[in-house]
Amino acid sequence: MTVLAPRWIRHAGAAAALALLGACASTPAPIAQTPGCLSDAQISAWVADYNARKPAMNPPESMTMQDAVCTRARFQQRLAAQDGPLVGYKAGLTNPAVQKRFNTDQPVWGALYLSMLLNSGATVDAAFGARPLYEADLLVRVKDAGINSAKTPAEVLQHVDQIVPFIELPDLMVQAPPKLNGVGVSAINVGARLGVRGPALPVPADAAGQAKLLTELRDMDVSLTDAQGARLGGGKGSDVLEHPLNAVVWLAGALKKEGLAMQPGQLISLGSFSALLPPKPGLKVTVHYGGVPGLQPVTVTFR
Repeated sequence: MTVLAPRWIRHAGAAAALALLGACASTPAPIAQTPGCLSDAQISAWVADYNARKPAMNPPESMTMQDAVCTRARFQQRLAAQDGPLVGYKAGLTNPAVQKRFNTDQPVWGALYLSMLLNSGATVDAAFGARPLYEADLLVRVKDAGINSAKTPAEVLQHVDQIVPFIELPDLMVQAPPKLNGVGVSAINVGARLGVRGPALPVPADAAGQAKLLTELRDMDVSLTDAQGARLGGGKGSDVLEHPLNAVVWLAGALKKEGLAMQPGQLISLGSFSALLPPKPGLKVTVHYGGVPGLQPVTVTFR
């Protein structure tokens, strides 16, 4: 199968957790101070509010993307200190409908830390954050460093060894979420808070199997349902940058610009296949991936 270049290219068990510590730890790049970067005191206030699940100050409307990069790096250092080692990254705003909500036409990225990841079937407070939301997502696990040079979905698939069902539980965290744009979303680490992952689907080793999986991922019908089976939302695989693995292509380029790279064993969140929805106590949510045989549903319950 040939995939055309898209328009934009112009808690695990103890043993698994220990493996992640070795495979995914990474030294952060030096933080380049910019005039509009939030101060240490402002970042401390953000972290205090984040931990209290209290709405934090919005990033200033004058913040530039360079300021956001500096602010995000400072915030990430604090999150890493309390939430454990880096275990991967999330590509955010990869769905045009979600981009429109945040008045941008470009993806953004954030970092994922060990304690953020829960297993399918987890029960989570509906108020797990200051501005909690849930969405249908998907993870891939990095097999080798060649992923950082991948230019197409087919090349990405050669360098991942698992496709992992995922419900992301982001937190927009600020006092006025409607005022967030792409810059602001970047600054708050793309709202990373929690996520629930299901059983992994191994990536086929043979070319024919990979070609089949590529088509299935592009064409899959992703649906969110409640405990009674009623549809809450969803979308198609192609809603994420025309093919969900294009999110990894984009992320590789974005990380490279900041002196970073994906490492073997890391998990990469591809973005939203559904609208961002607010959780409610008593709601049980399941994500199904129609058209991808072997990719099991993933479930979370809100209390």
